[in-house]
Amino acid sequence: MSAPTDAKAAFRRARLKVFGLTWTSYATYYFVRKNLPVAKSAISRDLGISISGLALLDTVHLAVYALGQFVGGWLGDRLGARRLVGFGMLASAAFCAAFGSSSTLQFFALFLGLDGFFEATGWPGTIKAMSAWYGPKERGRVMGLWSTCFQVGPLVATALAAKLMVAYGWRAAFIVPSIVVGAVGMVILQLLRDKPNPSEELELHRLEQEQAGGDAKDVVVPPPADPETVKAARAAVLRNPMVWLLGLSYFGMKLIRYCIDFWQPYYLERALGYKGDTAAYMSTALQLGGIVGAIAIGAISDKWFPKRRGAVATVATIGLVVALALYTRFSATGLVVNVIALAFVGFCLFGPDALISGVAAQDLGGAHAAATVAGIINGCGSVGAIAQGFLVSEVSKRYGWEAVFTTLIGLAAISATGLALVWRLQVREGKRDELAATGAAGAGH
Repeated sequence: MSAPTDAKAAFRRARLKVFGLTWTSYATYYFVRKNLPVAKSAISRDLGISISGLALLDTVHLAVYALGQFVGGWLGDRLGARRLVGFGMLASAAFCAAFGSSSTLQFFALFLGLDGFFEATGWPGTIKAMSAWYGPKERGRVMGLWSTCFQVGPLVATALAAKLMVAYGWRAAFIVPSIVVGAVGMVILQLLRDKPNPSEELELHRLEQEQAGGDAKDVVVPPPADPETVKAARAAVLRNPMVWLLGLSYFGMKLIRYCIDFWQPYYLERALGYKGDTAAYMSTALQLGGIVGAIAIGAISDKWFPKRRGAVATVATIGLVVALALYTRFSATGLVVNVIALAFVGFCLFGPDALISGVAAQDLGGAHAAATVAGIINGCGSVGAIAQGFLVSEVSKRYGWEAVFTTLIGLAAISATGLALVWRLQVREGKRDELAATGAAGAGH
């Protein structure tokens, strides 16, 4: 076997290892996040905590989680993914176990807030790691597949929490998953590599050149950027209007996702009369539809819209408006129809979600600011998600559950509008690049 072939094989193995470690890591974060939605009714019944108290817990968790996103994004570009994610998982696991051992609203709020802060290390850290190993020509497809971690993760976490709750009580649904998360955190600290070595980086640049249709034989690795260049790149993303428009769009989209994630089992049990474990299993249809949506929409963006991913995200989010309207109309029709309609919501929700929070962050942040942009976009989304507890509890009590879903439809429309503006900016940017290329060609001639 030739040396170049050996290098390519080693590079492929290293990339797959990073993919597998980061995918597993972020999927596992949901083991300390999805247990509360499943256990809400049991906690309320056993300890007498009201729906307003449960909503308060969600609000505290998400408020601190939002803060953690901005901090985690800043730290991720400085500390590296391995330390940020590994230590974040260990701390999150410890506070989840503490929550499961508590019995008062005050301690629930304290430990859930601390858990949320360290949970927030996951997204910017894993996005940072993936951006170092996969190039822009393949990000839509790769990150679409990778983003199944936040559909499969909730799916498995919900099933595990439901099984533990039924078999051993709601406390086990917090303590056992925390052990799993702590173990994965230790693995990340031991095995995750933040970036390729020089020979692997050369293979990455060769692959990028081949994907762009060029000759990869004479590719050389560019020298590392000096500190001032890195600092300027991180400052530039703060001035980029697309970053903040994506943050605005993700504000509405993540609020929708968390309303459904945090309250779907409760809605199915209390409003539609399904048993607790049945309601938990039915709610996983959102993630099942999301798996298909993230992969399909990511691949479409790579093939036809690699420089205008806003177009794909806009169309998919308009589809989300339609999907939510259909779910509002047919959710009470029966179990099968409910599950199918919820899966369609997941398809139209998680597809643009993956593009906005993952691929766009890598495209806009580049090598030096991917974690920062991921933290900003996901942080803005998490600010929106803070409102989910108040929105669901107050709107459902005053106006009914149909009004809750009508509100989500309005949020989807707002997100689609923000993405349409991103699309417009990408079209303008593309035209400027074409004019610049034409001018350069003319000058050379």
